[in-house]
Amino acid sequence: MTAARSVDAVLLDFHGTLVHQHPARRWVAAALAEAGRGGTADQLVPTPGLATLLDGLDRLWERASAIDPGNLRDLDGVRHREVFDELVGCLPGVDDALTDALYATMLDEWTPWPDTLPTLRALAGLGVRTAVLSNVGVDIRPVLRRTGIADLVDAVVLSFEHGAVKPDPELFRRALAAVGAAPDRALMVGDNWRDDGAAAALGVRTLILPARPGERHHLGTVLGLVTAED
Repeated sequence: MTAARSVDAVLLDFHGTLVHQHPARRWVAAALAEAGRGGTADQLVPTPGLATLLDGLDRLWERASAIDPGNLRDLDGVRHREVFDELVGCLPGVDDALTDALYATMLDEWTPWPDTLPTLRALAGLGVRTAVLSNVGVDIRPVLRRTGIADLVDAVVLSFEHGAVKPDPELFRRALAAVGAAPDRALMVGDNWRDDGAAAALGVRTLILPARPGERHHLGTVLGLVTAED
């Protein structure tokens, strides 16, 4: 017997909501290996430049809004790479070859929160349809397949494929259509109040879970909202 629920579909932001980035030290090591150099971040840059390098990579996409406030990087792959190069190329110890290697290994460093797959499985068990709804300028489907998320969601709506970025209501409408849900029977889950919170303007209930350092993300909170009585 299917449990009673007040939500038919859940729209889920991707980066910061379903996945997070491994610490920058690991990313730098992977990029150095990709570039054929080997070594670690500590060997690449001495203190105090090391802290600047690691913080710059850990907060990479937070910093992007300063040079790309209109999120054009999430509409076009070329612009996405340009923004990346500008943000990374000025960091200590990073040359052109390492910038290329960091970009090539970027998606490999994205991993699900511990509660991502259990929550998606639980939603599927409740008969709730799900869609990944992401502002992104590159195809993240390889990450979805690698992490097992692809097998647990019903639709993938990416900004660069639809010519719109959150908070544009059109992108939310596309996601709702993809899962066949009315706004008042849907829930949006994200980590950014400006972009993801805009779903509320369409009448979509919205949950904001800011990404924080550490392994606890509390994505399971979604299940309580889905089964709560109206």
